[in-house]
Amino acid sequence: MDERVMKKCIGKPVPDWDRAHRLPVDRPVGPNVQDFGSTFGINSNYMDVIEPSFLEKQWFVTGVLVAFLCIGIGPYIYVFTHANGSSGDFIMNCLAIVAMIVFGTIVLKLGRGLFFGLRYQPIRFHREMRKLYAIRARRFFAKPGEGDVIWEAPWTEDSIFCLHRESTSFGTIFHIRHYTVDDHGNVTQVFSIGREWTGNRQVEMALAQWNYWCTYMKVGPNGLPKPMLFHTQNETLRESFLFSMYSFGMRAPVVIRLLMMPLILVFTVMRTFANATCRNPVWPAAIERISVIAPDDHYAEPRPGTPVGWGDTVLAQQRGEYPDDPKTTDKGWTGASDGRLHAATWLDNPTGHAS
Repeated sequence: MDERVMKKCIGKPVPDWDRAHRLPVDRPVGPNVQDFGSTFGINSNYMDVIEPSFLEKQWFVTGVLVAFLCIGIGPYIYVFTHANGSSGDFIMNCLAIVAMIVFGTIVLKLGRGLFFGLRYQPIRFHREMRKLYAIRARRFFAKPGEGDVIWEAPWTEDSIFCLHRESTSFGTIFHIRHYTVDDHGNVTQVFSIGREWTGNRQVEMALAQWNYWCTYMKVGPNGLPKPMLFHTQNETLRESFLFSMYSFGMRAPVVIRLLMMPLILVFTVMRTFANATCRNPVWPAAIERISVIAPDDHYAEPRPGTPVGWGDTVLAQQRGEYPDDPKTTDKGWTGASDGRLHAATWLDNPTGHAS
């Protein structure tokens, strides 16, 4: 889910479905505790996670390229209708102008931030401060120590975290959101945390991911299962290719991948090009000061020897050097032990939501 789509929520109340599906920070929402590829790094002090568009960047970048090429429809119509010295047709001239405006608007709206922005926008779960710090945009003219633009979200029972549902042309998707509201209950800020999940059958995964973050904020990294993988913060061409390939499914058949290979290669080139125009995020000095990692922190990961990124992690799993599908059960959970059955029930009758 591209974050810019969420602007339609600003100035309005939190959607009813989202409010009904609040996610509490003080108790588990399912039996399982597991990460599903949302982590950059973890230590005793904080954990950095991704936001959804990080995984889907190649789709939006390619869409911007197509829209940019479509701008040429306008000049083509104009040249075609004015061939041989013709004065052209008023309606066709208007059509040419409209085409340039429409596709130009798409390029400006979707391309902003993808190019000459940030390669990734981490969200920091800070245990000591009991807050989330989310980098939201590149600051081009930052003062010394100012860093990039960040939003803060307190980790309290009053904070509005929820599972959001969105209907798209690719089906129903879910992702975890945080809403900031004003005194009238209208949304002033909204951002998503982690990755997306497709269809009702993956809601079990979303609830397990939320339990993972809640467990970390409550008791720290001790006892947490390993993340599915640690995402790289210095993306290589190989990683861009794997991002593009896995966006068609982690376990897609070889035949599907071969059929999609031309598009996968286009995605790889576009993702690499977009990253080349951007830079890594810069945390403000004030957050850096409270995010110092102790040199003897045994939970600081990734460390030397830990695989980072899709390629290295898959190879390490094949060698038996990194766990495959690591997860655990929440010790405080007293409900149904079947995570999928519980998730299906929770969708229809969520517990612990605000009225």
